[in-house]
Amino acid sequence: MSTWRNWSGTESATGVELLRPSSADELAAAVKAAAEQGRKLKAVGSGHSFTGCSVPEQVMVQLDGLSSITHADRDSGRVTAGAGTGLRTLNTGLAAFDLAMANLGDIDKQTVSGAISTGTHGTGARLGGLATQVVELDLVTADGSVLHCSAEENADVFAAARVSVGALGVISSLTLQCVPAFLLRAQEMPLPLGEVLDGFDELALGNDHFEFYWFPHTDLALTKRNNRVAAGVGPSPVGRIRGWVDDELLSNRVFELTNRLATRRPGLVPRINRIASRALSAREYVDASYKVFCSERNVVFRESEYAVPREHAVEVVRRLRDWIDASGTRIPFPIEVRVAAADDIWLSTAYGRDTAYVAIHQYHRLAHDAYFRAFERIVADYDGRPHWGKLHTLDASDLATRYPRFDDFLAVRDRLDPTRMFTNSYSRQIFG
Repeated sequence: MSTWRNWSGTESATGVELLRPSSADELAAAVKAAAEQGRKLKAVGSGHSFTGCSVPEQVMVQLDGLSSITHADRDSGRVTAGAGTGLRTLNTGLAAFDLAMANLGDIDKQTVSGAISTGTHGTGARLGGLATQVVELDLVTADGSVLHCSAEENADVFAAARVSVGALGVISSLTLQCVPAFLLRAQEMPLPLGEVLDGFDELALGNDHFEFYWFPHTDLALTKRNNRVAAGVGPSPVGRIRGWVDDELLSNRVFELTNRLATRRPGLVPRINRIASRALSAREYVDASYKVFCSERNVVFRESEYAVPREHAVEVVRRLRDWIDASGTRIPFPIEVRVAAADDIWLSTAYGRDTAYVAIHQYHRLAHDAYFRAFERIVADYDGRPHWGKLHTLDASDLATRYPRFDDFLAVRDRLDPTRMFTNSYSRQIFG
C-alpha cells in the first residue's frame, strides 16, 4: 500500500494500491480489473493541483510508464505523446523536432494529461489554453475499453474529455497540434498599477502574450510582454548570473525568506512588498518560446484562480484591492492577471467568452481562508469560473449556472462511468 501527497500539501491519501502500467494495454487491463472488483481508481500526475481532483481513494495509477513522444510529424505539426509525459520533457522533445506548443502556462512540472484535464492555460488574448491544442486523444473508460476521440470521432466525448477533471476515464495518449519552433522577445518591467489597469485592453490586445503581477499594499505591478520576433532575429538569452539572481535568488530563495519574515511580522508586509516590487528591475531578452513561458517556482503557497469575462478584469482587481486595504489583511504574494481567447471545450474556463484570469496566492504558513472567500464573493458577481486545480468552494449547483454545457458533460459522464469508478470527494463536490 502507498501514500500520496500533492505538491502544496493540501491533499493526501494513504493505504491506496499503486499501479504503474508500462503500456496503454496494461493501463486498460488495470482499469478493467478495478471495475470488475468494484474499486475506485484515479490517475495521478505530478500532484501540482491544489484541489483534490486527483486524490486516489482505493487504486492510484501513475502514468510515468507512458511518458514519451511516440510520433511526431514535422510537416503537419501533429505530435502524439503518452499521457504521463511531463511538460518539461515534452517541450525539450518538441524542440528536437523543431516544433513547439503555441502557448504554455508559467510552470512545466505537470504531466501533459494532468495539465490539460484541469484546464491549465497560459496568456494571450488570441490564444486558448493547453486543451485547445489537443486534436485527438485516447480515453480508457470504466469497462476497460479505449475510445479514440477527435472532432470527427466520438465528438461529444472529445468536447467533454479535453477538460474533464479525470471524471470520464484515464487518458492514455494525446495528439497535439504544434507549431514550428519560435523565439519570443520578453520585456519585463515594473509600471504603476493605475497605468496598467487603465491600459489593460491595449496591453492585452497589443501583445502576443501579456500578464502582470500586482504586489498588494503597493502601487506597482510587474508587467510581462512576450512577442514573436521578426525573421532573422536570433536568441539573446538572459545572462547566466543575471538569470540566477532574478529567477533563483530573488524569486525563490529571498522570496521564501521574506515570506517567513511576513509570517512572524505581518506588519512588515507592506514594506516587504514595496521592496520586492522594485527588486526585479526591467529586463529584455530573446529565447526559445518554452524557456520564456516557463519559470521555476519553489516557494510553497496556496492559490485560487477565477476566470471572468475579459471586460471585467480591471473591475475585479480594483475591488480586490479595496477589500485588501479595508480588511487589514497582509498579503506578501503578488496577484497575477492573464488573458485567453474564447473556446468551445465544455468545461474550459474560457468556454464561449474572451477571458481574463485573476489568480490570488498566499504563503502556505499564513491563513488564507478570509482572503479567498472575499475573492470568491467578488468574482461571483461576474459569473467567475474557478480553475479546476486551484482552491475554491463551488459545488455542482453553482457550476451548472456558469457552464452552458454542464448538463451535457454530466450526460457523457453518466454514459461512460455509470458506476462512478473515477470519482472521489472532489468530483462529488463539483459534479454531484
